[in-house]
Amino acid sequence: MSYLEYQVKYVPSGFRKLLYLNWPIFFLVSAVCGAGFLMLYSVAGGSMDPWARPQMQRFGLGMVLMLIVGLVPIWFWRNMAVLAYAVALILLGLVEVIGVERNGSQRWLDLGPMDLQPSELMKISLVMLLAAYYDWLPLDKVSRPLWIVIPLILIAIPAFLVLRQPDLGTTLLLVMGGGAVLFLAGVHWAYFASVIAAAIGLVTAVFTSRGTPWQLLQDYQYARIDTFLDPSKDPLGAGYHIMQAKIAFGSGGWTGRGYMQGTQSRLNFLPEKETDFIFTTLAEEFGFLGASTLLLLYALIILFCIASAMTNKDRFASLLTLGVAVTFFLYFAVNMAMVTGLAPVVGVPLPLVSYGGSAMLVLMIGFGLVQSAHVHKPR
Repeated sequence: MSYLEYQVKYVPSGFRKLLYLNWPIFFLVSAVCGAGFLMLYSVAGGSMDPWARPQMQRFGLGMVLMLIVGLVPIWFWRNMAVLAYAVALILLGLVEVIGVERNGSQRWLDLGPMDLQPSELMKISLVMLLAAYYDWLPLDKVSRPLWIVIPLILIAIPAFLVLRQPDLGTTLLLVMGGGAVLFLAGVHWAYFASVIAAAIGLVTAVFTSRGTPWQLLQDYQYARIDTFLDPSKDPLGAGYHIMQAKIAFGSGGWTGRGYMQGTQSRLNFLPEKETDFIFTTLAEEFGFLGASTLLLLYALIILFCIASAMTNKDRFASLLTLGVAVTFFLYFAVNMAMVTGLAPVVGVPLPLVSYGGSAMLVLMIGFGLVQSAHVHKPR
């Protein structure tokens, strides 16, 4: 009797699903979250409160959600894609009406025990709907203009609502994540080349128009571009965040100052040290080696997602897995580019490490969908 026949005959089906889980992803996600707990404990000055303890509680809830979502058949999630998108869209609309405002941005809904950020939920819901759409659409229609307009509208509506909050970082993640699913589904490269060419032309026109009667941006907006290109021009104003982040990176060296020994975070020079700029705290305390280790863990999660998608014969499950992987990649790529000065500061957290309930729970649900696709793939 083969091992597979033995499982089918003697192992209960529910327990058998646990055996089929993508355990490498499970343990890698746990390791990344563990690094986040250490850093949140450090930036609080060696205290579990106010960040580490709530984050651990959310991680426990997130793990339960990941397992529950992973054990539910993938066809169920395909059927729920439209509903998930509609609920996320309604919640985004509610943010416009009753959303909680902080630091000039209205992005959250007050649910009592925690605040929900619907834009985080939309990232996964959009991937689900686009994967279901291209699973339904015949392959010969994927690149036809009429059938491309529909997913573009599905991307544009939530992107517009998120941009109004305003949240440029999440808007970019929605657009890039949705565009990635279109590319993976087989939409012809010429469409993407046209978009890239138009973007290059727009950027060129913005810089060319400066100082002319037809100037496309206001003077203060050009000043922000100048600050991004050279933060030292305004070290105490618009360039303060990135200047302090670079100091933290540089002081970490190869091996770092040591756990809980980072001066930039401990002395509160580093802004948003528990959220957007937590990677700089890690780099200061653990150096290049620590930062590279975290990046390696992220890369391994992506690789195991790709491997799972490549061996999955179900089109929806494969597109969904790759879509979640791309969304996860965009999270940490944009954050790391932002805190190292390679991209403007747009307020994107470091996934599974930065403090935040909505982002962690939604990502855990996303990895639950990856687990569902892996567990229920044809064997």
